[in-house]
Amino acid sequence: MTAAQTTEAPRAGWTDKAVYAAGAVVWRLVEGKLKILLIHRTKYRDITLPKGKVDPGEMLAETAVREVHEETGIRVSLGVPVGVSRYVMASRKQKVVHYWAAEATEDAIRESTFVPNREIAALEWVSVKQARARLSYPVDLEIIDFFSNLVDDGVLHTFPVVVLRHAKALARSEWDGPDAGRPLTERGKKQAKSIVGPLQAFGIRKIVTSDAVRCVATVRPLAKAIGRKLVETERISQDAWEDGADDLRSVIGHRVRSLKPAVVCSHGPVLPGLLSEIALATGTIQGSYLSSAADLEPAAFSVVHLSATNPGSGIIAIETHIPKV
Repeated sequence: MTAAQTTEAPRAGWTDKAVYAAGAVVWRLVEGKLKILLIHRTKYRDITLPKGKVDPGEMLAETAVREVHEETGIRVSLGVPVGVSRYVMASRKQKVVHYWAAEATEDAIRESTFVPNREIAALEWVSVKQARARLSYPVDLEIIDFFSNLVDDGVLHTFPVVVLRHAKALARSEWDGPDAGRPLTERGKKQAKSIVGPLQAFGIRKIVTSDAVRCVATVRPLAKAIGRKLVETERISQDAWEDGADDLRSVIGHRVRSLKPAVVCSHGPVLPGLLSEIALATGTIQGSYLSSAADLEPAAFSVVHLSATNPGSGIIAIETHIPKV
């Protein structure tokens, strides 16, 4: 079993004492051999990994996907987090860069619109060994080392099951109807829109949600953005959970067996059970990391990365993302 890890978009908030950025170790298989993508930057005359600064309002995951596309022309979905680099810039501010592994499909490479430009002079696909010799900065080598561990452990091919807490809803004390009918507040509606980009960054293709109004409304913007129908079910609702009539095991079991990137939207009290069922379905030893991953604010979500070749080998990594709205 691979040990579970927790990587968070900073819970403590963002500060002017640091500059945040995100990027990826973009990889592909060429005739069965692993290659990773390096960029040759024009201005700095260096060789590094694709990355860039967070735009206003962005979450780290969407920054990583956007920057990879802008610098290489390749559209990717994020896989397992592969570390965080920190260094001091000329301005004396600390730069903090979050990285993920990201597979470049052959279709994505063919559709790339990259041409040499004022920012990026060239792209280069190299082996991991060649990357270590060519990269300009020691902090990049640390990311490559983490990435190499995934390769050595045979867990580079992954898919995510995302556990999402619904966005901010009207309080029970302010609602006269049935609890399942409580709507989102205006802030909640903004949160639901704000998480579309970050969830898309993980390549979500399936959306399963509690049938409560507040859950359905949380994932409806995502469903519209990716052109997918919602699967609404009372089996992961708070009402069913409170009545002891929920069926979290079958819902999670189906998601794990499908090997497809999915989001499961439910309620705060139900989240620990959902995370526990993922651990059980994958043969992962349970621990306090599951409690941390389940302790989510409204519209926050935890991405559970599982092996696409052997889901029963355990949770590969967990990362938690918190909306800025």
